[in-house]
Amino acid sequence: MAKHRLIRALTPGSIRAALGATVLASAAFGAVAPAHADTPEQVGPAAKSSVVQTAEHAAANQRVNVTAQQVLDVARAQIGTSENSAGGGTKFQKWYATSQRAMETVKRDGGAPTEYLNAAWCSMFVSWVGEQTGARPQVGWDAYTVEHARWFAANHRWGSTPKPGAVVFFSWSGSKSIDAINHVGFVVKDNGDGTISTIEGNTGNGRVEARVRPTSQVVGYGYPNYKA
Repeated sequence: MAKHRLIRALTPGSIRAALGATVLASAAFGAVAPAHADTPEQVGPAAKSSVVQTAEHAAANQRVNVTAQQVLDVARAQIGTSENSAGGGTKFQKWYATSQRAMETVKRDGGAPTEYLNAAWCSMFVSWVGEQTGARPQVGWDAYTVEHARWFAANHRWGSTPKPGAVVFFSWSGSKSIDAINHVGFVVKDNGDGTISTIEGNTGNGRVEARVRPTSQVVGYGYPNYKA
């Protein structure tokens, strides 16, 4: 079953224990009760953290030579990719766990980079698509949905209008607070009826899927500066 956003770990070595829709305390480490990625999360608000300052910020306002359609084509080609029974095994998690970014974010999330291998991967999917297309400086890269959204907001690329290729952040409670974000994907189109069509990773039973979502569940949109 898919697990939700990456929740910031409070102690070292607890990335995996802090994941998912439900976190159950245990004497030694903590265990995750997995749940569908498109069901409400049963944990309290994630602790606030500052955006990790990297060279990505400097690149965020530079237009990339990649179109929104190219990004969506790569995302669409991943539809059907599924996690294993442990919630891992995807190329998105494997890529992120060995990336430079994982070495940065693990200082924030606790644990070790290898723990991203079985972590909730919706944000890793978005990041991987950015990497594969050459749009990563605009799409951003993170394993934690809240920090991924904060990166867009910090770079003044955040708003409330759905656009093809935008990175869309969801809160199942309907909250408009970035701290309440549960999930992330790509906008394919605005359907004009209060819904958007999307491509998302770590949804359903832990797969990449095309979905239709109500805009009432959208916290906001990150806007990559794509080639026109």
